[in-house]
This record gives sequence, C-alpha cells and structure tokens, in this order.
Amino acid sequence: MPTPIRAALLAGAALFVSGAAFLASGAARAEIPNRTVKIGVLTDLSGFASDSSGEGSVAAAKLAIEDFAKQNPGLKVELVQSDHQNKPDIGSATARRWITQERVDAIVDVPFSSVALAVQEVVRDSKAAFIASGPGTSELTGAKCSPNTVHWTYDTWALAHGTALALLRTGKTKWFFLTADYAFGHALESDAAAVVKAEGGTVVGNVRHPTAAADFSSFLIQAQGSRAQVVALANAVGDTVNSVKQAAEFGIRAGGQDLAALLMQLSDVHAIGLRDAQGLYLTEGFYWDANPETRAFGERFGALTRGRRPTAIQAGVYAGTLDYLRAVAEADTTDGKAVVARMKARPTKDPLFGEGQVRADGRHIHPMYLFQVKEPAQSKGAWDYYRTVQTIPAAEAFRPLADGRCPMVQAGATR
Repeated sequence: MPTPIRAALLAGAALFVSGAAFLASGAARAEIPNRTVKIGVLTDLSGFASDSSGEGSVAAAKLAIEDFAKQNPGLKVELVQSDHQNKPDIGSATARRWITQERVDAIVDVPFSSVALAVQEVVRDSKAAFIASGPGTSELTGAKCSPNTVHWTYDTWALAHGTALALLRTGKTKWFFLTADYAFGHALESDAAAVVKAEGGTVVGNVRHPTAAADFSSFLIQAQGSRAQVVALANAVGDTVNSVKQAAEFGIRAGGQDLAALLMQLSDVHAIGLRDAQGLYLTEGFYWDANPETRAFGERFGALTRGRRPTAIQAGVYAGTLDYLRAVAEADTTDGKAVVARMKARPTKDPLFGEGQVRADGRHIHPMYLFQVKEPAQSKGAWDYYRTVQTIPAAEAFRPLADGRCPMVQAGATR
C-alpha cells in the first residue's frame, strides 16, 4: 500500500501527465487554425502549358477537396489560384506571399521545371508543403530534394526510360533525337540516350532547335537522312505539337520511321489531331479512359471544363492534393515537413493512380504506361486517343532511390 504522501505524489504525477497530454493535444489541434487548410494552385493559366495544367489543374484540386470533404467534414479547405506566367521570379514571389501573408499551407501543380525549382526553395524553409505535378525535372527528388516536397506524376527519368526501354525491347535500336535547346530538353535526350546505349542501341544523330520554333523542316530532313528507326522528340508543349504536325507533312511515319514523344500530354494530341498524331509513341502515368474509375473522374472533370478530359498532370493534381489532405487529417497538423513525413509513412491509394508509395526522396511511385496514339478509325469518340502498348511496373518506372543523390536518403539505400 502506498503511503499518503506517496499516493498524493502519484496522483499529482498522473494529473501532470494527463494535463500535459491535454495541452499537447490542444497544441496539435491549434496547428490547424480554425480547422481550415488552405491550398494554392500555382499554375500556367495563360501560356502554352495552360491546356495541360491551368484551369484544369484548378478543377482537379476542387474535385479532390470535394472528395476529401465527404470523409472529413470537420476540416474546411480553401482554394486559391495564381498564374506564374512561366517565370521563376513570379512563381517564387507568389509562393513567398502566399506562405508569409496569406497562410497558404500547400502549393500544388507548378508546371515548368525552372519555376518549380524556385518555388521549392521558398517552401523548403517554411511550414508549407509543395505537391508538384506539373514539372518534369527529376532534380526535385534528386540532389535538390526537400523534406517539404512530394513529386507526384512524372519526371524526365521516367519518361525517357519508359519510352526508350520499351521501344528498344521491340528491336528499335537506331535513334535520332530532335531536342529543344534548353536544360529540360537536354535532360530528356541525355536520359533516353543513356538507355539506348546501355541496351546496345545506337544514337545515329541529333539536332537541337530553339524554343517556340515555327519551322522544323531542316531538322526533320536530317532525321529522315539518318535512317534512324526512331525519331525521338525531346521537347514539350507547343514545340512538340509543331514538330509532330510537320513530321506528318514530311512523311516520317509513312517512310518507315517511328515517332516517339518523350513528353506529351493528352491535350497535345487533342491539339494535333489523330490524323497527324496517329502512331506516335509516348509514356504517361495516367489515361482517363483506362478503367471505370478513371472514366468516372473524367466525366466529373468534364462537367467543370466544358467537356474536356484530364491530362496526367491534372490527374496528379487531384491525387496529390487528396493524399496531402488525408495526411493533414491523420497527422492533425499542417506543418509541411510533418505532413510530407506522414505521406511517406504509409501507402497511397486513389482512383486514378491506384496503389502507390511516396519514397524517402519525395518521389511518388506508381506504374507508368507506354501508349500509342490511335488511328482515326480506331477512336470511338472525343478524347479516345490512346491504346496501351505496355505497362511499366512501379518498381521499374522511376529512377532507383540510390541513384538520385538526394541528401535525405542514406547511403546504400535501394528502391
């Protein structure tokens, strides 16, 4: 039996522990002021990536908030949006204002690698999170990785390796690269060329073009003269659209060469049209017409976007936003590092990307797919553009964890 004094001490200790626990739980709840989470969609609302991200990314975030609210009525989610105009200084200034003055808890989307890298540096030392879907640079989860960042949809490594490896395994070993002359294009070409060479293939030539090029004729003549089996386009958006259209005029595919776009979105195919885009190979992480769940999302998305269907980037905004909000609810905090840590601590699952995982470097892992654009006669209707050639398992789809040089990853780590 304890003495009266000891009993009093034990009771006091119990009261202290109970009080501390109460204060701690109250502090945790206080980390979500007014039980409100604020998300900012920072995207391209007016430039040449506005079709693949833009207002569609805003619509995707709204749908994620709607689905989250059904299961979590006790948390309110507010949404703001802004156009970074494809300029790193505007993107970083907007991110800083949102975080310091407007209490934005998470920034999502951010197409264009240069803008995304600038935004990541602003977010890194803050209490916010960055859920990237739009940018392609694998540096976000490589040497410049951040504990506040999750990179959801794709990156240059996944696109280049997915397309190159799949086509090489079908015996297409001679490659020619038509590359945009800036860092993103160089990275795409470099990653794909490395796979070609590693698999015993040959890069028979390459040519670099300026951004926003209007005339690709001289570049395409060089591609034809190379006698490559695959003409790979290491460019993006408007440059990809123009080069594909002109490749059709030059009869690249009719002459027996395959055309592969190392970065292409559904919106790009829509802009080109099936007549000129037919037969084109590309790698993506999502297609709206893949299964009943993606089709149902496509219908909901179309109701907000005048009948359009979501691109992979827009699908990534939905899935990344939804998983972020779930992690906020689970962790009972909006502290960016804590929420991202929670996202990494358990598997992810959503109706668009299925089961996945956020790795230690912030890279979201899911299957990727090699698609071929359908011929006009094969399409059953509007936005029915892809046929699946190959599924790339999640374990093979992205750069091995140990190869990224992310400082957060311990030496010797594997996938």
